[in-house]
Amino acid sequence: MTGHRGALIVGLALAAAACSRPPEPHGWPGGTIVDLSHDYSSETLFWPTADPFKLEKVADGMTPQGYYYAANNFATSEHGGTHLDAPVHFAQGHWSVDQIPLDRLTGDAVVVDVTAASARQPDYRVTVDDFTEWEKKNGEIAAGTIVLIHTSYARFWPDAAKYLGTAERGQAAVAKLHFPGLHQHAAKWLAETRKVKAVGLDTASIDYGQSTLFESHRALYERDVPAFENLTNLDQLPARGAVVIALPMKIKGGSGAPLRAIAILR
Repeated sequence: MTGHRGALIVGLALAAAACSRPPEPHGWPGGTIVDLSHDYSSETLFWPTADPFKLEKVADGMTPQGYYYAANNFATSEHGGTHLDAPVHFAQGHWSVDQIPLDRLTGDAVVVDVTAASARQPDYRVTVDDFTEWEKKNGEIAAGTIVLIHTSYARFWPDAAKYLGTAERGQAAVAKLHFPGLHQHAAKWLAETRKVKAVGLDTASIDYGQSTLFESHRALYERDVPAFENLTNLDQLPARGAVVIALPMKIKGGSGAPLRAIAILR
């Protein structure tokens, strides 16, 4: 009886402990979390014509009542740092930031590595062949996938000369931009043939630096495929198996917004 009674007591204790633990969030994937966003600071990189991030200190210290208090004001362009491009950015009448369905910003992700080509050619444009070659090794990109393009340019952040191709500011600097991007034919192929949810990459723009017509932006956004730009840590993700959650600041009518993106490795 003593052994049975002891086992019963242990069993009841374990059951009580299990009941006291909060339940796992329904449907939440477990695994290692990888931060895909750069922070915002005075070093954050922006398009040469965009206003940089500004943080104004309002309070930082002890109050007369004896407690510590800190508060700031901030200002930033929509399109700088790790951010979301909403379809309306290049497609009139399409989704603004607040209108993008949340299920378009979350889901299974694949990572296509083009680091070798990007190292050889700063103006490299990712092609349909890059994706079909990836599929030969990893399987077809399923509809509803978030496609991330790893160029390895995040390693240059926040060195503007290396990351953007120029550290100059102003309109004249735009012609000096050099970094990889997505070819417009590949953008259309992803949207129409693979019906992806979103596309992201670790450079300053979905179009390569020397683009003047922004055809890849237009090809995606006219089909309501949003983009994530200036991502980081894509080297920590597998070709398949990550879940991405990319939630922007909910700016009503916004063409873009700062983005906190994470990946969960299952």
